[in-house]
Amino acid sequence: MVDYHAANNQPSAGGAQSYMVQENDWDRDLLLDPAWEKQQRKTFTAWCNSHLRKAGTQIENIEEDFRDGLKLMLLLEVISGERLPKPERGKMRVHKINNVNKALDFIASKGVKLVSIGAEEIVDGNVKMTLGMIWTIILRFAIQDISVEETSAKEGLLLWCQRKTAPYKNVNDDPVTNLNNAFEVAEKHLDIPKMLDAEDIVNTARPDEKAIMTYVSSFYHAFSGAQKAETAANRICKVLAVNQENEQMMEDYEKLASDLLEWIRRTIPWLEDRTQEKTVNDMQAKQEDFRDYRCVHKPPKVQEKCQLEISFNTLQTKLRLSNRPAFMPSEGRMVSDINGAWHTLEGAEKGYEEWILSEIRRLERLEHLAEKFHQKAAIHESWTDGKEAMLKQKDYETSTLSEVKALLRKHEAFESDLAAHQDRVEQIAAIAQELNELDYYDSASVNTRCQKICDQWDLLGTLTQSRKESLERTEKQLETIDELYLEYAKRAAPFNNWMEGAMEDLQDMFIVHNIEEIQGLITAHEQFKSTLAEANKEREAIQSIQAEVQKIAQSNGIKLSGANPYTTITPSSIDSKWEKAMTMVPQRDSALQEELNKQNSNDSLRAKFATQANTVGAYIQEKMEEIGRISIEMNGTLEDQLTNLKDYQKNIMSYMPEINKLEGFHQLIQEALIFDNQYTPYTMEHLRVGWEQLLTTIARTINEVENQILTRDAKGISQEQLYEYRASFNHFDKVRGPNWGHSLIIILGLYFSELQLLTGASMVSDDFRALLISTGNSLGEGEFARIMSIVDPNNSGAVTFQAFIDFMSRETTDTDTADQVIASFKILAGDKNYITAEELRRELPPDQAEYCIARMAPYAGPDGVPGALDYMSFSTALYGESDL
Repeated sequence: MVDYHAANNQPSAGGAQSYMVQENDWDRDLLLDPAWEKQQRKTFTAWCNSHLRKAGTQIENIEEDFRDGLKLMLLLEVISGERLPKPERGKMRVHKINNVNKALDFIASKGVKLVSIGAEEIVDGNVKMTLGMIWTIILRFAIQDISVEETSAKEGLLLWCQRKTAPYKNVNDDPVTNLNNAFEVAEKHLDIPKMLDAEDIVNTARPDEKAIMTYVSSFYHAFSGAQKAETAANRICKVLAVNQENEQMMEDYEKLASDLLEWIRRTIPWLEDRTQEKTVNDMQAKQEDFRDYRCVHKPPKVQEKCQLEISFNTLQTKLRLSNRPAFMPSEGRMVSDINGAWHTLEGAEKGYEEWILSEIRRLERLEHLAEKFHQKAAIHESWTDGKEAMLKQKDYETSTLSEVKALLRKHEAFESDLAAHQDRVEQIAAIAQELNELDYYDSASVNTRCQKICDQWDLLGTLTQSRKESLERTEKQLETIDELYLEYAKRAAPFNNWMEGAMEDLQDMFIVHNIEEIQGLITAHEQFKSTLAEANKEREAIQSIQAEVQKIAQSNGIKLSGANPYTTITPSSIDSKWEKAMTMVPQRDSALQEELNKQNSNDSLRAKFATQANTVGAYIQEKMEEIGRISIEMNGTLEDQLTNLKDYQKNIMSYMPEINKLEGFHQLIQEALIFDNQYTPYTMEHLRVGWEQLLTTIARTINEVENQILTRDAKGISQEQLYEYRASFNHFDKVRGPNWGHSLIIILGLYFSELQLLTGASMVSDDFRALLISTGNSLGEGEFARIMSIVDPNNSGAVTFQAFIDFMSRETTDTDTADQVIASFKILAGDKNYITAEELRRELPPDQAEYCIARMAPYAGPDGVPGALDYMSFSTALYGESDL
């Protein structure tokens, strides 16, 4: 009696041993059903050849070709991947028995207990024993990979078959044609040799189960391998897609950061340019350019800076969730670098605006001084016109004594007049000096004119002194002098000078910046007007002297020669200047009133700007406080928070017209050259910065919520996955040991509620193993032990549904680690340590295949071939510091 079992030294109940004891009838009469023997011989021969061909050989007769033990040892080496002891090459029976025993000892070393199968039966060509031995090998090396226990193996294969065929209907219409077609397709495309003919199955009442299981196991392994390759390819595609998306975000960040830094780099020199302009209008054009920069060009850059920070935060979140190292921008492009450059930019802005305002004030002052210089210079030049010629006359040489005395008095009057003009010359020189100190652009012409006036003034002083000395030498010869003429001349000259000074003051230009200054000028003008009555009395007194001269001359019959010999100031010139001065008084009144109105208008502008600025400032402060509270007191779901924050952002953006209204007031303020405002503590610069900070803060808060949603959803499990997991779990937890006629389609009708998820149902470890096998997993002892340590850490022998769900969510979600990617590439490479470009193009989409080929380094191992690529270093680089 012969018995053979495949078990790991365990009791036979439930294992391959139990299966063979319960279902095999071979042991009763040492004979097989002829149909079954034929099917087994055909199937086992094809199965053995599918492995032996890898060693370049095959068998023709299963009981004859294994008798010497050589091909039997070779078969075991191929299917186990291990080396057996060196076979004996002799032809004697003892050599054959020794070889077969080496094979049987190797089988036993794998935990298979062989009973009543001896080397002699194999060497003698015993068909039953040979087929039994091959079946034992198939169980151990083909089916035990699916399950240790035969019942589980049968159940797992049956469930796998039913799941694979469940979607297909009406497949039994022409079974012979269908089977032959399937066998041919499997042999051609799946490399599964044809182990049976369709007639062996269809025309037999009960086909041999072992032959069927052997054939089916080949399909299982073929499909399992294909599924692994597909899963590996999908995992790699997902990892590469994440890497490509991250690289694109990095490139976008780098470009945006470079563009923003380049814009700042170009802008700062413009803001630091202190090239002085010549006129107020030119500087106001610069001010308009700066206003255009602040209101048009800079706001989009503020948005870009905010977007840059948001993109950086989002990218770091995605990298963290995908187990990638944090993104380190290239040198000089960190967010801190951007903020530093931005801070420098804002400092340059502040300095530039302050410089523009100070330049406008300086140029305004310069233009006023230059105009004042030329006005006083023109008056002085008009007065000095002809004075040199007069002082150089020699008229006193032929004049009478009275005429000489008159000339002397006239000269004295001229000296008085000359002294009176000394102050004007000093004022002209002082203004020229101030224009030089303030770097007036046309200082050269001012200096030339001033020098000419000073030189002429020195010359007049010299000529005056010389003429005076000449007149004094002849004075002793002159005795009579007309006292009245002399008195007239003495009083007329200072009065005339006073009128000229008054007219000069009445024409004097002024520039003021507030109401107080114009009020001061108005007060001074009113004080001047209060002196006009006394001045008019002096004018009348001077005119009365000339009238007295005329009266005496008429009384005494004196014939006057005409002009007063002591002065050129005539009564008519005094009256003319007086009338002219009197017309200037109301003109001055009008100019001062106009300036007063202008300052009142400016004060109104200040008040309007202040009212709007105070409103905007309070609004910004209020919204900043609200955002602070919102960030702390967020309620509801993240989606609700995100919606509320975006609505809040829209509400804030609707306030933009108020900001624009304030900008309009600010423009009017600057155009009116108003430089201070006592009605508000806010400046336009403070409010602009506050508004930008408000917009940036709400944008950052929204981005934080978006990143929280991204993190929450990164590891989710879909409801469809839960349905499938629960259906499989319920099936294997219900009734153990389904037979081949039991349909597992019933699991599709199982629906469960959230309550069922929490009932705490569990299954024993054997059923859990069968469940894993039914999902396409091929488990060895080590892998199953690893899984059980995860789902049953307390070694209770049972697996709860919650533990099953946690495990499946981890296992079915592609684990995004370097080891997982390496394992996936190894599958695509057929277990090689390298992969070829051809294999990558065959297994991956074109763009991702080319992505890998372009970045993988050549493989340098001793087992490499030309063109071999190193997928291990590539996978590691995906998760570390790399240029990938």
